Amino acid sequence: MIVITAPTGQIGSRVLDALLDGEQNVRVIARDPDRLTRKARERAEVVPGSHRDPDVLAEALKGADSVMCLVPPDPRADDILEHYLGFARPLRDAVKAQGVKRVVGVTSLGRSYGRHAGLLSPAFAMDDMIESTGVAYRALAMPFFMENLLNQAETLRARGMFLMPNTADRPLATVATRDIAAAAVRLLADHFWSGQDTVPVISPDSLSPNDMAQVLSEVLERPVRFQQVDGETYKATMMRYGMSDAWAQGLVDMAAAQSDGIYDAERRALAAPAPTDFRQWCQEVLKPVVLA
Repeated sequence: MIVITAPTGQIGSRVLDALLDGEQNVRVIARDPDRLTRKARERAEVVPGSHRDPDVLAEALKGADSVMCLVPPDPRADDILEHYLGFARPLRDAVKAQGVKRVVGVTSLGRSYGRHAGLLSPAFAMDDMIESTGVAYRALAMPFFMENLLNQAETLRARGMFLMPNTADRPLATVATRDIAAAAVRLLADHFWSGQDTVPVISPDSLSPNDMAQVLSEVLERPVRFQQVDGETYKATMMRYGMSDAWAQGLVDMAAAQSDGIYDAERRALAAPAPTDFRQWCQEVLKPVVLA
């Protein structure tokens, strides 16, 4: 039995769909089961509730061999570390109590960075907590999600630009969520691995925001430029949209760590990149949204 958390998100929904297509036995923890697809409701076991709830986890992990752990974002959280550990603690306890054999976690690249990295640092704390159980663990380590740019589709459409606090000419490793999901599916469907390890999932290219703007200009067939925003301005803007002070500061600190090279060591050591490059993703995913 494979248990999937956050099964309606960008990654979890793809993982769930692929595992069902592969005839795997799947159980999902869903805060809102009505958001699941009809196929998922009919073919997967559904445990209503949040995987932050120890009782829900205890029920969901009974007889489970493998678990996929994904912490959903909460931009209104007042404590970013506690947000992550609030999911990691009950998982740690349930994994030990239920005898789960394998856990696949979605985390960040840069665990060896050694300095505060905003929203990335709590993910590393989650990894530590899960690994403390001794369970076989694979940390799927991600850089910048290409899908983050979907939040700027309107700005791209109306103003021909996108904005981030990252340094304009500093290469930024990226990944498409479909490649993260594919990596998770391979691990969850394999019932024989053991030990603990990190699995980087990184696109073939490593472009600076300025380079991304050039690719976007070519794909959208219109001029696109990148605008770097200072941290204070970016934070204030995010808070005006309802984000908590802690989460907004976490984004600013994350961007600073990215510009400082938090992903660089693992990017250089990468032996096999993920298949989707930035241009392909822009053509297939971002362009239809911007031009809609």
